[in-house]
Amino acid sequence: MIEIGIIGGTGYTAGELIRLIIHHPKIKIKSIVSKSNPGRLIHLIHQDLLGEIEGIRFNRELNQEIDIVFLCSGHGQSRKVLNQVSDNTKVIDLSQDFRMINQSVFNNRNFIYGLPEFQKKEIKKSNNIANPGCFATSILLSVLPLAKNKLLRKDIHISAVTGSTGSGGRLSNTNHFSWRNNNISSYKIFQHQHLQEIEQTIHQIQNNFSSKIYFIPYRGNFSRGIITTLYTHSTLSLTKNREIYEKYYEDHPFVNISDINIDVKQVINTNKCILYLLKEKDHLIVISIIDNLIKGASGQAIQNMNLIFNLDETYGLKQLKSVRF
Repeated sequence: MIEIGIIGGTGYTAGELIRLIIHHPKIKIKSIVSKSNPGRLIHLIHQDLLGEIEGIRFNRELNQEIDIVFLCSGHGQSRKVLNQVSDNTKVIDLSQDFRMINQSVFNNRNFIYGLPEFQKKEIKKSNNIANPGCFATSILLSVLPLAKNKLLRKDIHISAVTGSTGSGGRLSNTNHFSWRNNNISSYKIFQHQHLQEIEQTIHQIQNNFSSKIYFIPYRGNFSRGIITTLYTHSTLSLTKNREIYEKYYEDHPFVNISDINIDVKQVINTNKCILYLLKEKDHLIVISIIDNLIKGASGQAIQNMNLIFNLDETYGLKQLKSVRF
């Protein structure tokens, strides 16, 4: 069994990790660290785990006898907590701290950007993974086939709506129920932090891409999920574009191409990304849906862990089913 630890055990991403791990056939939880709740029973924080993780408490310090640790402490905290981790322990970081190439080396650790559909072979050879952002995952899965075939020649225009869990568990004005309910708003227009990793990845695949990426994110009045709508110039037919997408994703089990329009409920509680392609005159439109907490965070982290340990990448993830009603 692979013995794992989690640092930052009380947040949304850690809660999803625990739910996935307790049903994973090859993983055993050894240590879950929480500075705010050391010694407290885990199911008192993640209350849906009552009856599934009885008697296990949050630790104050990380048990060093683990194979891999997941860092869920939030942005800007990973360098601090890595000082608690043995050099022999593999690391998957769910923050943004190591996603950029110029920030990917720390204490002799070289972090690989962990988007399996982008660089699965490199992930398999790595001991340190920077898990992608949720918006970045949804957007990059919409354009990877185009970049791979050097088909991104004009500006890319994107709008995307995310659920309130994308803001984390700490209460703020914009994720408070009375503000979020029956409401929607845009934010960080053309300035969202995930743009950096999106641009970096596209340029790694298609180094001659010199156009602009215009991204408008929205806060939605639902809890979880992301729907992204992207369009860019394309001279190819819809049929040809679809062939390119199907070819690219034929060996990637969590990405599917839909024949009909899609909605967020199709992917909630799954590690799937579903894409829907349209053609309007000389523009290709790509709609993408993911669960921001699973494919956009904890599920993708498990997928990366499976690859690192040479397991089937679907282990612990295929049993997840969406809930339509």
